[in-house]
Amino acid sequence: MNAHSLAGRFGPHAIPLRAGVGLKPDHYQEIAESTPDIGWFEVHPENYMGAGGPPHHFLERIRGDYPLSLHGVGLSIGSDGPLDKDHLARLAVLVKRYEPGLFSEHLAWSTHESMYLNDLLPVPYTRAAQDRICEHVDEVQAAIKRPMLLENPSTYVRFAGSEMDEVEFLEGIARQSGCGLLLDVNNVYVSATNHAYDAHGYIDRFPVDLVGEIHLGGHSRDEDDAGEPLLIDDHGSAVADPVWALYAHAIGRAGAVPTLIEWDNDIPAWPVLQDEAAAAEALMRRMAGKAVKKPHALAR
Repeated sequence: MNAHSLAGRFGPHAIPLRAGVGLKPDHYQEIAESTPDIGWFEVHPENYMGAGGPPHHFLERIRGDYPLSLHGVGLSIGSDGPLDKDHLARLAVLVKRYEPGLFSEHLAWSTHESMYLNDLLPVPYTRAAQDRICEHVDEVQAAIKRPMLLENPSTYVRFAGSEMDEVEFLEGIARQSGCGLLLDVNNVYVSATNHAYDAHGYIDRFPVDLVGEIHLGGHSRDEDDAGEPLLIDDHGSAVADPVWALYAHAIGRAGAVPTLIEWDNDIPAWPVLQDEAAAAEALMRRMAGKAVKKPHALAR
């Protein structure tokens, strides 16, 4: 993958092959005034769906200096019901306003009829769910007039009725709908630990030719009722050592990919975030040279 291939698929404001961080109000002023050396920023569009105010004031200012990615949490792509037309319309307005290099969403559902659930809930990996999500992805891509990325989830339970594994499910959606994939390496590690499978093996099977963005983040450790390890994807701490190792393995397969540091809770001072991004960028550069280069499916 290279910057030109991404630009051909995602438009002229493509995210560079560098590390970025989530833009938080805690850091608006410092970033706007100091323009630090960071590759790009990512925001949740749901926080910017109002018409104006301080969030837009700072986002417009920072967007003038940096590429931007939008990472949605509210579309409920995996829902049995239809997508929220009003939410989708607001998202389309935001995409037109800020021209992000990437837009991504979670493989999850969070709505039921008129009720909104403040969580990202799992979906069964069935053919019917796969077809339904493809329809939803098609609807989103038509509304925002560009391909989107779909993120692999962190999971804590498995559905007995699933007909395929997660990698097959995600790849089928991407191939059928034309969307790309967002590989969240922390989610891979969390799910692999919770369900006792090999995280490196998961990465080995993942269709890296479809990956347009990688996420790294922190997790917390707990135990289930049987006393077994239970990891929680809480984005509230630094990236753990085994997640860094898994990231190096992923970059060794995929080559350089725009990589985000996610830190949404217990947000640290700006230099801490910048140091995490610098560490990701250094590891990306070191490992990308070892990758076996293959034609990238996102370049169309």
